[in-house]
Amino acid sequence: MIDRLQRIVESPRFTAAIMTVIIINAIVIGLETVPSLQANYGGLLSMLDTVAIAIFVAEIVAKLIVYRHRFFTSGWNVFDLVIVAAALVPASREFSVLRALRILRVLRLISIIPKMRQVVQGLLSAIPAMGSVILLLILIFYIFSVMATKLFGERFPEWFGSIGASLYSLFQIMTLESWSMGIVRPVMEVYPMAWTFFVPFILITSFVVLNLFIAIIVNAMHESQEEAETAERDAIMDEIKSLHAKIDRIAERERNTS
Repeated sequence: MIDRLQRIVESPRFTAAIMTVIIINAIVIGLETVPSLQANYGGLLSMLDTVAIAIFVAEIVAKLIVYRHRFFTSGWNVFDLVIVAAALVPASREFSVLRALRILRVLRLISIIPKMRQVVQGLLSAIPAMGSVILLLILIFYIFSVMATKLFGERFPEWFGSIGASLYSLFQIMTLESWSMGIVRPVMEVYPMAWTFFVPFILITSFVVLNLFIAIIVNAMHESQEEAETAERDAIMDEIKSLHAKIDRIAERERNTS
């Protein structure tokens, strides 16, 4: 019974069916935000949402039966369990925010689609290496914010009147959001040489430090993909060795009987 249930749970058709339910449920939740559709088809949308939750619960229960304690050894299984459990909390006034968080169920696609899992695993594995880059970026921001406050704070207090205001303004400049016409050119009308401050800041933060983030993430994803390919090759080799061992045992039994 359990073996049969395990074959069903691990079958590609079952995975495709759950993926389809997740996508349909995400569309239904989106349709509920349209007032006209909610007014005319609210009951149908609510029923479809309930059916989706029932399917998700049945899937989790089936996996718990098949894997038992091994279910909790996989972070993706725990992630699915938390998402589904959140859907079962009554949407009362105290937990009304959970109705808005129902769309998070679509994140379950990450645990189902292998390529998406590799991307997330690559991002997570990049976090330790990103720590030093983040510290470097914080240090650069602090130095430039202190300088900007002392240089431009008196004439432009709304942008550089304090370290906090300078940090926010510099963050806006780093993202290149209206940095020239919105901030830098007005400052240059009062301080013509201000470009010697802002241009190096943009070069350091936007084109150097942020590219370090990208390089670390790409490298981590590449390593994650290589690990997945290596694990897949090892699994295939183990299966081949197991088949060879079975063939050798069968041949040995035939020699002994003859």
